[in-house]
Amino acid sequence: MYAVIRTGGKQYRVTQNAVLTVDRLEAEPGATVTFTDVLMVGAEGGVTIGSPTVPGASVAATVLEQKRGEKLIVFKKRRRKNSRRRRGFRSHLTVLRIGEIKA
Repeated sequence: MYAVIRTGGKQYRVTQNAVLTVDRLEAEPGATVTFTDVLMVGAEGGVTIGSPTVPGASVAATVLEQKRGEKLIVFKKRRRKNSRRRRGFRSHLTVLRIGEIKA
């Protein structure tokens, strides 16, 4: 069984016991998070597509850790102006283990 959930403005296809990295959620490691924004649920019997969400469906996940992503370099240069700007950016991420998928 699998599901498509929406969190942080993005959509993720999840299965049971999958490890997933999403944008930061306000939860401590070890806490359980429930996603009710389930857009689609697929099983052996077929696929249920929501409009926009599947009623009564939810996905439970356990927070494994809070971490920061790889460093991205943002470099802006204006030619012939002797003007440069270099900045770094690291996004805050949450690592989840998907538990139960309720259809």
